[in-house]
Amino acid sequence: MVMLVTGGARSGKSSFAEKLAARLGEQGIYIATSRVWDEEMAERIALHRQNRDQGGFHWTTMEEPIELPDRLRQLAKEAYELERMEGKPPVILVDCLTLWLTNVLMEAEEREKSESADKARDWLNEQVNELAAAVQEYNYPLILVTNEVGDGIVPAYPLGRRFRDEAGRLNQRMAALSDKVFLVTAGIPVELKALQFRWESL
Repeated sequence: MVMLVTGGARSGKSSFAEKLAARLGEQGIYIATSRVWDEEMAERIALHRQNRDQGGFHWTTMEEPIELPDRLRQLAKEAYELERMEGKPPVILVDCLTLWLTNVLMEAEEREKSESADKARDWLNEQVNELAAAVQEYNYPLILVTNEVGDGIVPAYPLGRRFRDEAGRLNQRMAALSDKVFLVTAGIPVELKALQFRWESL
């Protein structure tokens, strides 16, 4: 089962995702996609990990800023082997997709300096396609956290606008692949697919 949790900054989406994981399994693997760019970011990550570890649910933390599709495929193999031995696979929580996208987009920007813009764009699209395929193939509890970034003002610079557009497309794609999609606002989660408008209802 794949579940997508989205919301704005400080909306409570990560806390909700962690509580959801504790309801779905006995232990979890936390895949952190963030990179440490400065001291303030390092402090944020340390505090987040400390708060997570105090929740009473056992987490194994893995850092995966770029190769997220490969990591998910490897974890799927391990979950399959564990299930064959009558074990219970851990819940996977990815936090978050927009930080992963940031890393991939920055890599694509670097590639544009040594390759053509078309090749760099193709590489970016390939990474997103691989992630979508890995998510679709994953047959065990998987929670994906992402950010809603398109509700504010239009960014004033090209890279910001590109990120906003790519994030919106990524979120739509992951939502389509997910069994449940939660929007968290002010700490209150709402399950969007349960409220979804359906054309056949007309």
